[in-house]
Amino acid sequence: MKDTILYNFDNAKINILLRIHILSIPIYILYFMFSILKKELIAYFGTLSGYIIIGIFLIINGLFLWVLPGEYNIADAGYANVNGLFQLAPWLFLFLCPAITMKAFTDEKQNGTWDLLITKPLRLWDIILGKYFAAFVIVFASLIPTLIYYFTVSYIAEPQGNIDSGQFWGSYTGLLFLSLIYLAIGIFASTVTTNQIVAFVLAAVISFSMLYGFDLAVSFISNLKLVDFIQSLGINAHYSSVSRGVIDSRDIIYFVIVAGLFLLLTKTKLRLK
Repeated sequence: MKDTILYNFDNAKINILLRIHILSIPIYILYFMFSILKKELIAYFGTLSGYIIIGIFLIINGLFLWVLPGEYNIADAGYANVNGLFQLAPWLFLFLCPAITMKAFTDEKQNGTWDLLITKPLRLWDIILGKYFAAFVIVFASLIPTLIYYFTVSYIAEPQGNIDSGQFWGSYTGLLFLSLIYLAIGIFASTVTTNQIVAFVLAAVISFSMLYGFDLAVSFISNLKLVDFIQSLGINAHYSSVSRGVIDSRDIIYFVIVAGLFLLLTKTKLRLK
């Protein structure tokens, strides 16, 4: 009887220890991913070039939205909205996101720190996701100053405050999801080469192809069902929907899946090295 009780007690203790170990795995993973994320942010904001990239993005935004006449100019539109920002952003992101991610893995390979990094108790996913979410934080930080456009338009509107807030915040959310794909493409491009400029150009070309390539392809197709299907594979069809403030689960799923595919390609490319 004693032996049986002792055996049952040991099993219970083992089960408790196993549960503690299993629960600690996510914390363990998050700890190393956060370490990479923190390192990337310090490296980015520790150099003048990081601030210059964000500054150029904000200056170009401001010029097109407030100074230069055209379809993006808020004052010329005559309506209390910031639609110009969401129409312009996909184009500016073609340069902002590759500029942020072009150093992700090219720097590691150029400086010889990649071999040192993989000897540490880190999984590839820890490294990839750490760099990826660091890039997302930088994009988010770049977008925060653009909130002033919303408050400015709301203030100058007649009557004051007459702005579609739901559409703005919905479109803003869509902009963040758009960056998820661009950044994933940029991270992948940085694994293909050791040259930052090549990584930048490659990321910009792939991103543009994903944005408008499918729309260009359908101009040669007459079958309407096939046209709709091909267009749905591109970013533009889904971003056009969310940029109007309409948050559809199908669009969100698309952004997450495409971003995930490019991150998976990143992992595959790194494993082949």
